Amino acid sequence: MAARGVDDGGSLDRGPRRPRGWIGKFADAFRGVAVAVRGHVSFAAHLPAAAAAVALGACLGLDAGEWCLVALAIGGVLGAEAFNTAIEELAKAVGTYPDDGIRDALDVASGGVLVAVTAAVVVGLVLFVPKLLALAGWS
Repeated sequence: MAARGVDDGGSLDRGPRRPRGWIGKFADAFRGVAVAVRGHVSFAAHLPAAAAAVALGACLGLDAGEWCLVALAIGGVLGAEAFNTAIEELAKAVGTYPDDGIRDALDVASGGVLVAVTAAVVVGLVLFVPKLLALAGWS
């Protein structure tokens, strides 16, 4: 039996839909980013940290490999937060609290963000602390 709003093929039951091209798919993706940034404080909170990391990297003269690590760390955190936001939106749409399954899904998604943020902090410490110490003459 299909869930409300979902056909047996797993797609949303919104009536006939034309196949979308790449432009439509990218438009949906950009809309998703905008929804996440505008509608979720936790997502938007990561953006100043990302900007600070980029500014500090520019001031400290990171090399190409270091920039790659910073980009991967920022992308990992923002990607994890986007998935967390998507799961939060789905939880709001399909159920009511305090359902144990919904709570567990939300907690696991939040835990994924915590893991990504922790890894990003480690990358930042490894890259920035030695350069800052050298700049202060403490190396």
